[in-house]
Parts: sequence; structure tokens; C-alpha cells
Amino acid sequence: MASSVTPLPVNGDTTTANGTTTTNGSTPKLTFYTNHRCPWAHRANITLQALSLPYEEVIIDLDSPRPQWYLDINPRGLVPALKVNNEILYESAIVATFLADSFPSPTFYPASNESGGAMQRARVAFFVDTFIGKVNSLSMAVLKAEKGEEQEKLGKEFVGVVEKEVEPLLEGAGPFLGGRSWGPFVLRYKVYAEHGLLPKSMQKGLEALPNYGKWSKAICEHPAVLNGFDGPSIAETSKARIEKMKAGTK
Repeated sequence: MASSVTPLPVNGDTTTANGTTTTNGSTPKLTFYTNHRCPWAHRANITLQALSLPYEEVIIDLDSPRPQWYLDINPRGLVPALKVNNEILYESAIVATFLADSFPSPTFYPASNESGGAMQRARVAFFVDTFIGKVNSLSMAVLKAEKGEEQEKLGKEFVGVVEKEVEPLLEGAGPFLGGRSWGPFVLRYKVYAEHGLLPKSMQKGLEALPNYGKWSKAICEHPAVLNGFDGPSIAETSKARIEKMKAGTK
């Protein structure tokens, strides 16, 4: 099922709304294959929104076998994928980095040859490694835990890990943390707590952390992060998926 989004404003043929141009002097035709329920696809979508890039959106149904036409585009059958003119890119980090590199913005993701750019990129890479390795994997354990004492205990441990590993890295951080948005995950933690999938005490603990609290609030209010996000629907489908996973382990 394909649906075209309203193109975001572009100043002329070669300049995006944030005043940047591509390295070859022209804006490529972008086709974004996605599903709004997928946090990884959401991550790439945030980059498109934050950079104000015009693109065509094609929604991929994740609840049924992928059609052959999409497997011809992405043999893995996953989202996101990005078609850039006639080239195809896969995986959210690769898509997001390509877009940030092609449309450099000092307020989003600095070029490596800018003053301090290489160091900022290195710090972002370390944050990515920390968030994925120390935090995001633990969130699934909390989601799958039995309600009550077990989940509360794991939720408290989760907050402790964020305080130890992530909180020091967020001093003065903007919502996009140098072009790598964790909005899909941070926003989902909040929505899951509101809908009973995660302990409310866990979300309160996260929001009480000075750096994380300020950073996550900015993320959860940013238009680029909220674009296409339907919290109640995502909570409902996530609940069904988690219950199915829990049943499979019994």
C-alpha cells in the first residue's frame, strides 16, 4: 500500500528548507519504505522530518508476508528502506547517517571536517553503543516481566542503569543528540507507562533524572518525533506482541 505524503517545503530545486544542498548540487528523489509502528523506521523518519526533506512514503504491512515487489527492493523484508534515485539503502542507522551526511546541518549532525565535528561524532557513536548495549536491551526484559513485584524490580534496575550509563552523557544534550534520535524509544517508554505496559514508577524515575528528564521532555514534544506517531495504537499492538512472546516462552 503506497501513500504520498505532502512534500515538506524546499527552497528551489537544490536547497532544502534548512538551507542545505546535496553534494552534487541537486536534491535526490527519496522514496521511504516504512511502517509507523516500527521504532527503527521511526528513527529514520525523524531524520527526514528534522531535515525538512521532501519524500514519498510507502507503508509496508508488517502483519503479512512481504510482497515480492518489496523483497525485490529489500531482500530482508525489513523496514526502513530508502530509495535514493535508483540506489537502495537499508537499516535505520545507515539511512539516518546518509541523510545527515548528504544534508549537513550544524544543529542536527555536524560534518566531520567542521570544527569539533569529528569529536562530536565520536561522542555520539559512544552514546549509541551505550544506549543499545546497556539500555535498550534491558527495556524488553521489563516489558516481558510479570506485572507487580518482578516488573517493578526490573523497572527500578532500568532507571539505575540509565542513571549510571546515560545520564552523564546527556549534559547539555539537544533532542537529536548530534543527528542520532532516540525519540522512538524514549517516546515509547513514556507511552508504554501510560498504557500499563511499563511501571509508572519507572517512567517517574526516568523523568526525575535531571539530564534525562530534560532531554526526554524535549524529545517527546518535538514535531519531528511526533510525526506519524499514534501512541494508543502502538501501545495496543505492542501489548499483543509482548503477550505472544511471553506465551511462547512458557
